[in-house]
Amino acid sequence: MSDEFEVEFIDRGDREARFVARGITPAFANGIRRAIVADVPTMSIDTVRMIENSSVMFDEQIALRLGLVPLTTPPGEFEEGDSVTLALDVTGPDTAYSGDIQSAEPLVEPADRNIPIIDLKEGQRLEFEAEAVLGRGKDHAKHQGGVAVGYRHLQRVEVVGDAPEYGEQEPNILRGVIEEHEAEHVADEYDAADGDVVPTETFDHDLTKRYPGKEVEVHDVPNAFVFSVETDGSMSVEDLVLEAVKSIHDRADELEEAVQL
Repeated sequence: MSDEFEVEFIDRGDREARFVARGITPAFANGIRRAIVADVPTMSIDTVRMIENSSVMFDEQIALRLGLVPLTTPPGEFEEGDSVTLALDVTGPDTAYSGDIQSAEPLVEPADRNIPIIDLKEGQRLEFEAEAVLGRGKDHAKHQGGVAVGYRHLQRVEVVGDAPEYGEQEPNILRGVIEEHEAEHVADEYDAADGDVVPTETFDHDLTKRYPGKEVEVHDVPNAFVFSVETDGSMSVEDLVLEAVKSIHDRADELEEAVQL
């Protein structure tokens, strides 16, 4: 692995993003993925005290649903094991949503306000108090801030010649992200330069549309990976990735200290 990392975002949002990381080994890329899923602590409801539940659903079923409601978790604001009190009181006929949950800590609240918890009929009521705790995905899946995390090699497309003159050219489907190698062969309607990173959906994933009339070869770019990350809303993609890398750094420091003892 090189001493210098390069990160280039392909698309970037609060909950979903794709980026290219260069200068890392496959092992380190997998370490980042695992850290995003398992090592970044998030808040999640852990215990529920039912005050009244006259709905058709058992207390345990409702508690299970509550544990799966993502809660906002600003990085660095809480220590592992810290707790926050939450409460809800809804009377039917009505539907209790995650947005009805009230928090004693403004920094910790449901990341989505429209998650249904229970449909209450006339005369039914749901009232509870709950404790959310800071935990890690390696201890329980409800603390996994990264709900969809994957990576693959960045692929470079190289023109090796002209396509056969006769016969219809078959589609050459490639999904993901490519790096331009010889951009002068790109179709006129596309603007690109050598080394540019291009999502394949911009040309319907078909290389024959990107390089009309050309034969191409696809190669993995050494030590360059495309990450796709989606969060549950507990924190932004940027915070999630940075916290994951920080956890790897902290564990490396702990190992170094242990070896030197």
